[in-house]
Amino acid sequence: MSDESPQPLPFPSQGRIAAVDYGTVRIGVAVCDPDRIIASPLTVVPQGAAEQRGKAFCQLADEERIAGWIVGFPIHLSGTESKKSIEARRFAKWLQQTTELPVRLFDERFSTAAADQRLAPSKLTNKGRKKRIDAVAAQVLLESFLEAARHRSDLPGLSLDEKAIGDAIDD
Repeated sequence: MSDESPQPLPFPSQGRIAAVDYGTVRIGVAVCDPDRIIASPLTVVPQGAAEQRGKAFCQLADEERIAGWIVGFPIHLSGTESKKSIEARRFAKWLQQTTELPVRLFDERFSTAAADQRLAPSKLTNKGRKKRIDAVAAQVLLESFLEAARHRSDLPGLSLDEKAIGDAIDD
């Protein structure tokens, strides 16, 4: 895949959207209902060959009737981008090119911590927790996006060509 930026596609104002918690081992996915009220964890896609991932995401888009994607964007508390931000941005571009659906980047700070808190009462084993945490983190991300969208006049998050505050890339 080239690093050349695809042109951002217009983000739909209606229809189901899916959030993605991108990770180097697992990719959590959550979806909302067509009215964009309720977000639910859906699945975890293992990192693997791009072709297998591509098939998995295209199948999800088709089966779940996804109109657009939200990709978690890991930025520092200061709002500056990090090395992980570059990876998430690269994945978001790949996702848009692969599924031909619009993608928005959205601040994912604290989503995994919030997911961990939600799973704490469930008494899952470590193995069970690992299987669910990424999809629940994607649910937290999607809930945050939907809430922000309800209270803003403009679309929350960033398009694929927008930059976060500042331009520092450090970890």
